[in-house]
Amino acid sequence: MPIFRFFFVLVLFAAPAAFAQNKPAESAPAPPTPPMGKAPIIIIPGITGSELKNSKTDKLVWFTRGRDKDDDIRLPISPDLKKNRDSLVAGDIIRGVRLLRFLPEVEIYNQLIESLEKRGGYREAKWDDPKPGDVQDTFYVFPYDWRIDNVETARKLIRDVEQLKRKLGKPDLKFNIVAHSMGGLISRYAAMYGDAELRSGTVRPTWAGAKHLDKIFLLGTPNEGSVRALDALINGLSIINGINIPFFRDIDRFDVFTTQSIYQLLPHDGSLMAYDEELKPIELDIFDPQTWEEYDWAIWKDKKFDDKFSEEEQRNARPYFRAALKRAKDFQAAISRPGRDNIPVTFYLLGADCKETPNAFILRQDGKKDRWITQFEPKSFKRDDGTKIEAEELKKLLFAVGDGVVTKRSLAGESTLKRGGEPVVPIAAEIFQCETHTRLVTNLGIQDRLFGYMTPVAAN
Repeated sequence: MPIFRFFFVLVLFAAPAAFAQNKPAESAPAPPTPPMGKAPIIIIPGITGSELKNSKTDKLVWFTRGRDKDDDIRLPISPDLKKNRDSLVAGDIIRGVRLLRFLPEVEIYNQLIESLEKRGGYREAKWDDPKPGDVQDTFYVFPYDWRIDNVETARKLIRDVEQLKRKLGKPDLKFNIVAHSMGGLISRYAAMYGDAELRSGTVRPTWAGAKHLDKIFLLGTPNEGSVRALDALINGLSIINGINIPFFRDIDRFDVFTTQSIYQLLPHDGSLMAYDEELKPIELDIFDPQTWEEYDWAIWKDKKFDDKFSEEEQRNARPYFRAALKRAKDFQAAISRPGRDNIPVTFYLLGADCKETPNAFILRQDGKKDRWITQFEPKSFKRDDGTKIEAEELKKLLFAVGDGVVTKRSLAGESTLKRGGEPVVPIAAEIFQCETHTRLVTNLGIQDRLFGYMTPVAAN
């Protein structure tokens, strides 16, 4: 079995890789001649789907197989989230990576780009050097620092679009967006609030960003969050499922702790599903820091905490954590508020409903060690009274249909609708295929639907 089958990090909410698949790429049929005059596209990757480079040396820091001795992906921590920055900036989107010298390069977003060019009739254009004809039949990639707050990224997207339109001399030009995973949340905020800062309270969407956009395609977007984000904050991300191979890097829980965007991927209020050892549902507020203390999730309870953080970082850990949780809750509330009638942008959902996907977790006490166990995997266990809970029973409880990463209910916002809430965004069409999260954008059936929806002529 090839080693990239186990590759995990870019699969969390990120790039549509060929890894985690042990099958050849689909061969595309010869496409008909694509129509001309199509609106330009912006491609927004998911978390970890953009390169990170040192802004001074241009040295690549993410993605690399090992940790750099001079740079790291861990951000500074303080309660002033905007100041938590380092020398890293976004490079390109991750088109492909070479895991080992003797293995072929694994394509990431390159498969989507090739399909846009060969099957869709598009060509790539550049933000900083657009040509007069780049107002149609073009696509622009939008790499970003996926560690920082999604609101900042959404605001940057709007500013970049406004600047591009000025360069093109086309003030009325509208773009379509193809957004994968967390990129969909960024595009939603951009459409709903434009370049506005996030505010607490019951501020309704202005849809200020919609004047720049026509259609937004959300591919595997966790619109109600994902339990995998909670798992990552508690346990970190293992690249190869815990197998210790020295030249591969893990993103441990201390790295994840400093990543502001991951908090915004936590399950939304009303969508979290947790059970006790009797397999009965329990209510938790994961945006309350006290919950993290109570169930031993708090990072300062980790025995490695003192070694991993400086004294200043240790002092800042609690206020930073409270700020990150509050920011995440406010962000989720903002993108979940229903908008006005006749919203001037159309949304499409593209996902899967056939794969076992993490959906819930078990909280149980270890009486012998006097500690809480948070269980995300369907592994059998014995209660303190000696009765055994089988793995198969847990699988039915902990998993739901989805794409293996994002559940169908999160993509479609089913929890909100089930509670009688209004749809957050108007959905023109829902497209579900039996596919994995990592291959949604490379699925030919999904691509055909995408290309079909994106044929209207660009505004001039």
